[in-house]
Amino acid sequence: MRYRFIFLILALMLILSGCGAKPAPNTNTPDAYATPSMVSDAAGFEKAISNNGVWIICLLNDLTIDKELVLDGEFSNGRKDDNGNDIIQRKIALYEQDNNRNITARYTLTVPKLTINSPNASIQNGTFKGDLYVNAPNFQLVGTTVEGNIYFSSEEIKNSFAMDENSKVTGEQKVGT
Repeated sequence: MRYRFIFLILALMLILSGCGAKPAPNTNTPDAYATPSMVSDAAGFEKAISNNGVWIICLLNDLTIDKELVLDGEFSNGRKDDNGNDIIQRKIALYEQDNNRNITARYTLTVPKLTINSPNASIQNGTFKGDLYVNAPNFQLVGTTVEGNIYFSSEEIKNSFAMDENSKVTGEQKVGT
């Protein structure tokens, strides 16, 4: 009788252990793509826009950096398209928002020259002071004022550029420097 009871307990434990959630596979690779980088200083911003940075860089205040910078690397935003492919995107968010996605603050980023090498990059909902040099396709401005010029590396890159009706550029938009 005692052996049947022990056998029954062991069998029950074996059955129940198979019903639990499977542990996530250990890939040893953090999901850095979906995590935004919240930055408030030059060092944090420079790290976030590097090819070792993240897909979205969010300013927490106005920021002035007195050297030329490069937005580099190709990043996934953590989502998939209808075919199951990673969505490639890079965003510099010059704003903060609440839980309902209402913009609660807008910031100014001042850089003498920012080169855009990341495809599908955008600058959103603030002011950029300086010149932009765009070398990658599908660059966008969303709700952003650029107080400077935008130089495109080719006509093809320029033709892939888009800006919404809430954006403006005070300087020239042209191919070449």
